[in-house]
Amino acid sequence: MGVKVASSIGRSAVRTLREAFQGRITMPEDSGYDAARQVWNGSIDRHPSIILTPAHVADVQAAVRFGRESDLLVAVRSGGHSVAGHSTCDGGLVIDLSGMKGIRVDPAGRRVHVQSGVLWGELDPETTALGLAVTGGLVSSTGVAGFTLGGGLGWLQRKHGLACDNLMLAEVVTAEGVIVTASHEVNAELLWGLRGGGGNFGIVTTFEFRVHPVEEAVLSGARFYPAERAPEILGFFREYQAEGPEELTLGAVLRLAPPAPFLPESVHGRPVVALAGIYAGTEAESILRSLDSLGPPIADLFVPRPYTQMQTLLDRGNEPGAQNYWKAEYLSGLPEEAVSSLLEHLASISSPTSDIKLMQLGGKVAAVGEDDTAYAHRSAPLIVNINARWGDARDSGRHVAWTRSLWDAMQPWSAGGSYTNFMSEDEAGRVPSSYGSHKYERLAGLKRQYDPTNFFRLNHNVKPAGDPE
Repeated sequence: MGVKVASSIGRSAVRTLREAFQGRITMPEDSGYDAARQVWNGSIDRHPSIILTPAHVADVQAAVRFGRESDLLVAVRSGGHSVAGHSTCDGGLVIDLSGMKGIRVDPAGRRVHVQSGVLWGELDPETTALGLAVTGGLVSSTGVAGFTLGGGLGWLQRKHGLACDNLMLAEVVTAEGVIVTASHEVNAELLWGLRGGGGNFGIVTTFEFRVHPVEEAVLSGARFYPAERAPEILGFFREYQAEGPEELTLGAVLRLAPPAPFLPESVHGRPVVALAGIYAGTEAESILRSLDSLGPPIADLFVPRPYTQMQTLLDRGNEPGAQNYWKAEYLSGLPEEAVSSLLEHLASISSPTSDIKLMQLGGKVAAVGEDDTAYAHRSAPLIVNINARWGDARDSGRHVAWTRSLWDAMQPWSAGGSYTNFMSEDEAGRVPSSYGSHKYERLAGLKRQYDPTNFFRLNHNVKPAGDPE
């Protein structure tokens, strides 16, 4: 059972809401509406009937009840980075959590309490000021909430696990507007579902994370090489990711060289391959010697730097407003044939701002039991994320086609399924395989318990068990 999109909202209902709602209410006739409705992915251009920005948890409850009583389609937004466009909707209600920015670090207990409107660029400085961190997003403007609920792949994942692995407690507003606490002691099954199952079960208003010590400066950054050396560089990446220490998380990026000042002008616009990563351990010289075995790069940005600086390294090139279409796949390996497919598509890349990313998993990602969280595919050693990014919406067809072509070409090496945080809006049919049949059935049972009418359905949706739709 779903909910319909309303074309209008009763003015009397809005007047009643204003009497109790302490946050901001934005409607199409308001001067700030166009700015308020924008999301990170420029391909998503939608016009909600009302945007509610809660000031506190009671406002979130009021917003949920208003949406239910008004029979509105409801989108929930934290950072607005959902590439699939789940942070907004046409004709419905957007509950924009950006007004809820509370952060409280407990250094003695190694915990941090975070409200749902916080971005990683706001959280990381607060924890690292005390020498602590939790695995965070690769772009600092990403919201903590959606990132965590989808799993949370990040630079610290091999040493400290995913963001969802470090989620110890959550306070949730359900589809009935009721506050529920989920922890290992209370409503443990709900906590299991929140650790990778997305926003299917309610609105998380507060997250409690376990945090870990992080050095004031960590060896991190990237080294760039010409694409002619890509088979050698990716061969090193393939072998080293299998043998490297869990303190090292390494990624490979294939793209056209941007016109950045750290790259020679002679390579601008030419295909390059970069190794990027972070080493959060004590044997940095050994890591550098391993990288040095590849010989001189075009550019070397691998240096000790504050963790917060590494967390912003990819911000440039990921600014809001560009058109985006992504596809991703867990990989069982990276044989030479797979490398050849990657290089063929690098040669035909359709936009100078698109890229192909490969990221190591393993380490603490694989050490967590497969059944311990809703996040799945822990045994996969790699993930590929194909990011098409361009400017003119009229040119979308060829960029989408390039992305799909590469994704098709990588299927022989699929480990099964995709990572929901990297899935575009046309991939609803892939949700079951993203979890596997056993986990999907378990998630559907949770959905039936906490959201039997599928009120929260603007997500990579798990339908309630028994729902004929």
